[in-house]
Amino acid sequence: MQELIQLSAGGLYCPAGDFFIDPCRPVKRAIVTHGHSDHARSGSEGYLCAAPGKPILHERLGADAVIETLAYGEKRKIHNAVVSLHPEGHILGSSQVRIEREGRVCVVSGDYKVEPDPTCAEFEAVSCHTFVTESTFALPIYQWKQPEKVFAEINEWWAANRGEGRNSLVMAYALGKAQRILAGVDESTGPIYVHGAVKRFVEIYEAAGVKLPPVKYAEGREKIPGSTGALIVAPPSVFGSPWLRKFQPLSTAFASGWMQVRGAKRRKAVDRGFVLSDHADWTGLVRAVKATGAERVIAMHGFKDGRAESEIPERREARND
Repeated sequence: MQELIQLSAGGLYCPAGDFFIDPCRPVKRAIVTHGHSDHARSGSEGYLCAAPGKPILHERLGADAVIETLAYGEKRKIHNAVVSLHPEGHILGSSQVRIEREGRVCVVSGDYKVEPDPTCAEFEAVSCHTFVTESTFALPIYQWKQPEKVFAEINEWWAANRGEGRNSLVMAYALGKAQRILAGVDESTGPIYVHGAVKRFVEIYEAAGVKLPPVKYAEGREKIPGSTGALIVAPPSVFGSPWLRKFQPLSTAFASGWMQVRGAKRRKAVDRGFVLSDHADWTGLVRAVKATGAERVIAMHGFKDGRAESEIPERREARND
């Protein structure tokens, strides 16, 4: 029997359904697992995604993009394959792609985490014969704390800065991580500002019914002095930019799974590093793979060889973690 999924020049390809999953170049039919830019690329003739992710894809791909949707668990026959989408717990609207033909099942995960997250649907283990898993943090050194403990650390840091007359900047990916931070912090500590890149996705999350605290848009040249004791959530691209001058004095932090590694905070030149990832850690990856019951596992997006704790290539840090 022909393989349900193949690696081609355009990315993962399903011959039975004649579609690609998260293609790396324009194709006729693309199934997109989620809206991060390394998975959702423009130029394809048509897209299919989970219903909650459609507004994000339009934001990414443009209003004219042809996007069809499926509810989680809804099945659709595409040529000779039956396809359904299932939650992966990564960001709003993210999904695993289940492909079935003649009793054989393959599941392709995009990116996922197994911990509950109030900003998106929780990861669902889907039984299959072949499981294509991400492996961004597939080394035993990556073991996450409970999210509640991380948010307690962020709140304590923010409150301490406020007490000392400083604002607090947390840098995090604008889609997914930023909204998760907003949902987890204690809004009673002080005012919260967001960068414009974060604001556009905050609006999409709120429209989807995700509860987030009130935020202010940090625009223009208006100065927000340290006496305000504000929390600012912005993408990493703002670091070292003139945009930050209006928040001085300021304490800086970076929220990422890479903060687990010795030296990562120093290389980022920030005051604090918070270990918070929207990808599964080593334990989560093993748990997810076992839960599928798959007889064949294909790993993508990870390291080919084990690396020392201090070796974190910059190219990996761009993976929305």
